[in-house]
Amino acid sequence: MPTSPAQAPAVPAHVLPHRTPAQLLVVARHGLAEAGRTRPDGLRYAAAHLAALRAAAALIAARARPTPTRRSRITSVWVLLAAVAPELDEWANYFAVGAGKRAAAEAGIPRVVTAREADDLLRAAEQFVAVVETALGLQPALDGLFPPLRLGGSDATERPGTAAA
Repeated sequence: MPTSPAQAPAVPAHVLPHRTPAQLLVVARHGLAEAGRTRPDGLRYAAAHLAALRAAAALIAARARPTPTRRSRITSVWVLLAAVAPELDEWANYFAVGAGKRAAAEAGIPRVVTAREADDLLRAAEQFVAVVETALGLQPALDGLFPPLRLGGSDATERPGTAAA
């Protein structure tokens, strides 16, 4: 991670999120919860991918230095993530590969995603959000912000990624 603002990668200000990193992580966590409750495989995949996208945006917002220049070409969040957090390059590549499937699933193309792919992406997105929270030092601050979730139709309440006691 850059040690001073001058060392932070410069990103055109117009591509930076308008929410704070903490707000983006709250939205990402809510997206994970939504994905966990969603049954159609394509929609579960899309919701999980969007949650990861929001977590990536949180890290970009925290680490990038805004510049007034405007680029004419569109830059993927995953490309920006690799620039501002090179240690997360593998995560950026993983989610970049899934972007096309997310778009197809959102468009309603049937059977573009299997149940296994959706479940795998949801688990990966949960891990990625936790990695971003840790990288930003926000996990303890956000820990109490999420109400207990009812998952899998059971009466037990649990948070994503944890088992009921």
